[in-house]
Amino acid sequence: MAPVTREDAVEAAAESELGVTSGVSHAWRALRHRNFRLFFGGQSISLIGTWMTRVATGWLVYRLTGSALLLGTVSFAGQIPSFLLAPMAGVWVDRLDRRQVLLWTQALSMVQSLALAALTLSGHITIPALLALSVMQGCINAFDMPGRQSFMVQMVDDRRDLQNAIAINSSMVNMARLIGPSLAGMLIAVSSEGWCFLVDGVSYIAVIASLLAMRLHAPAVPRVAASALSELKAGWTYVSGFVPVRTILLLFAVVSLMGMPFVVLMPIFAAKVLHGGPHTLGFLTGALGLGALSSALSLAARKSVRGLVRIIPLSAVVFGAGLIGFGWSHTFWLSMLMVMVAGMGMMQGMAASNTVIQTIVSDDKRGRVMSYYTMAFMGMAPFGSLLAGSMADALGAPVTVMVNGAVVLLGAAWFATRLPSVRRELRPVYRELGILPAEDERSR
Repeated sequence: MAPVTREDAVEAAAESELGVTSGVSHAWRALRHRNFRLFFGGQSISLIGTWMTRVATGWLVYRLTGSALLLGTVSFAGQIPSFLLAPMAGVWVDRLDRRQVLLWTQALSMVQSLALAALTLSGHITIPALLALSVMQGCINAFDMPGRQSFMVQMVDDRRDLQNAIAINSSMVNMARLIGPSLAGMLIAVSSEGWCFLVDGVSYIAVIASLLAMRLHAPAVPRVAASALSELKAGWTYVSGFVPVRTILLLFAVVSLMGMPFVVLMPIFAAKVLHGGPHTLGFLTGALGLGALSSALSLAARKSVRGLVRIIPLSAVVFGAGLIGFGWSHTFWLSMLMVMVAGMGMMQGMAASNTVIQTIVSDDKRGRVMSYYTMAFMGMAPFGSLLAGSMADALGAPVTVMVNGAVVLLGAAWFATRLPSVRRELRPVYRELGILPAEDERSR
């Protein structure tokens, strides 16, 4: 038996302080909270419909127009509201009852999906109508994402289970990413995109019911009398002045701008590069979800947030390499493998970034900080979608994806140079939270 080192002893002590267990029960410990179980059940159903709509929308645009530029334009229209509205949305999320915010966003999303289904099934769908409904969904998402991320802390009574809840939430998203696109591909092949939109609209009933069934304590965030503009400024000062949050969000913005828009070009790879149809698109998107799901499950099995900040640049390297391989491949099985690798890197970075930020952020600024997370995640993506569509029209989709993968690798290299200062700033915060023992001088 190997001797027990001081590092092993410190790690064991930290895990003991956090009250963690081992095995399967440890990996799913956040589900012991009733409210989170309800959320998990409702969102698991709803997110399958959401991913069906995403795949169906891309295929519908490409079927109607055959244009890579319009694929990027529709995606831009659906995501630009998050860039414009997210900061102020975060202020209101900090001021309002977060469950009520989510009830409204889910109800309005249901209306949007049902309108899309009615227009498509009746044969009246047009690109202008798609653009308008995409803008509507983007406005909803600007409030929904920071609201949902901030609500997580209210669903999990024990703050020590927050990291696990975030990882399980990521697993849920990617299980839906695995199932939804495959169902969408099969449904489109035998009928039309409209049925995917209809399934999505009906699926929102599950998450609305779960929100209504929750029993919540009084909101933890106190109401303030300051003006919305002063709160907006305070949120920006906090984000821009706190080195770990600022550095993570900057890398996240680069990855969202250059890396994530490759999903918008998936219909082109399915149809032109791999010479397939909607089922090929479903398989590719499902492979992306499978890779992402494996990463999320590995994070759920972690016993501590310690070490996650070092995973962030490594994840970007894996993501960038997967993108370069996917752009280079013209073979179905290799493309599936590269998409899985890209999905693993993408989700590992997203979930690790989310977990670190949610762990260290002040509760009274959680909504505002997560609104900037939304800006970095969804707010930069529309510019990336537009850029990717334009580049694909000029250079072709494969070259575009390879160039974007190279930029993601450069972003990872930049983050690595900032890692020492990030870890130095995290050390006192982790000590205060009890994640890092007071006598431990090592940075995590």
